[in-house]
Amino acid sequence: MLVQIAPDTITRLIQVSDVTTYEPVGDQPQQERRRAAYQSRSLEECITNVSTPKGGKKILKAMMTTACEMNCQYCPFRAGRSKMKRLTFTPDEVAKSLDTLQQAGKVEGMFLSSGIIKGSVTTQDKIIDTADIVRNRYHYGGYLHLKVMPGIEYGQLYRLMQLADRVSVNLEGPSQERLDTLAPKKDFQRQLFSMLQLAEQIRRTHPDEKLAGTVTQFVVGAVGDTDKELLTLSSHLYRKLGLTRAYYSAFHPIEQTPFENLPATPALREHRLYQASFLLRDYHWSVEDLLFLPDGGIELDQDPKRSWADRHLRETPLEIMTARRDQLLHVPGIGPIGANAVLKARQQGKLLSLSDLRKLGIRAPEQASPYLLFDGKRPFAQLSLF
Repeated sequence: MLVQIAPDTITRLIQVSDVTTYEPVGDQPQQERRRAAYQSRSLEECITNVSTPKGGKKILKAMMTTACEMNCQYCPFRAGRSKMKRLTFTPDEVAKSLDTLQQAGKVEGMFLSSGIIKGSVTTQDKIIDTADIVRNRYHYGGYLHLKVMPGIEYGQLYRLMQLADRVSVNLEGPSQERLDTLAPKKDFQRQLFSMLQLAEQIRRTHPDEKLAGTVTQFVVGAVGDTDKELLTLSSHLYRKLGLTRAYYSAFHPIEQTPFENLPATPALREHRLYQASFLLRDYHWSVEDLLFLPDGGIELDQDPKRSWADRHLRETPLEIMTARRDQLLHVPGIGPIGANAVLKARQQGKLLSLSDLRKLGIRAPEQASPYLLFDGKRPFAQLSLF
């Protein structure tokens, strides 16, 4: 189907595509997204893939404006940066673009952010107006991910959560101390953390409403933040404030910003943070389960689950027939679904080999092999008998 949006709107959407690569809403590593953004400049660069509870989706990444009155030290559209072309869209333009692209089968949703102009409240109203048009004029029932501006009003956040599937409250740093260096004009508790607290309060106050989940983002490695700081806060957010996901964006220096000469954060650090974060969120690990180096970092040379298992299970493996669910979730190769399958299978008979695990749908039981016993024996000892 031919996509017909006003040519000026298409041109401007394409022009902001390189900026929207810095907003982490998809599953591609941050630095790979940035490299891809500069390989071509087409409408496709405004579209990214995301995982949702209903499966993967292609979404439009858009901004109300690339102008901003804030001075975040790392940000491409910080105030006063002349290399950033300032572009502004109306709610009607953004809503029409989404409707047209959706009708053409190009996208299945939208992420909408904005620079801050005339304060957070005014900027947030533009995003709310856009989402209202999308939902009520175009009767769009698909995926919407909307950015929360710092320190907005209760009614605005409530309305956002009614309109969206997901809302982003980006903490950027794990504490006020880190944020002071990253974004000097922002208040960690009053403008950012309180928004996550308020979102959870809204969910609890309106349990019968379908309200958006909350996510946050951290800029990793620019201001001395440690993995332990980031993951300790992430764990608290998952457990206490109902956070859906934490995004970790490896710092990448941008020309004509105060941080332009700082070294980039390795993509592998970002990857390990995600692995550890998923253990906290999906496997219900505690922060104390993670192994940290003296400097507060996690090991980069192997994934955090294997690091833990090598230290705690290699010499004292678990008996597959008696291990608790939480213990099984510490074994490499066994996830929540696999652990449940093991518990169910044990009620019906003995598990005697790695092949029994494979029959349960555990795709790589050999990863679990060094950390398990079957009827008191290590799997490789059993195999050596044949």
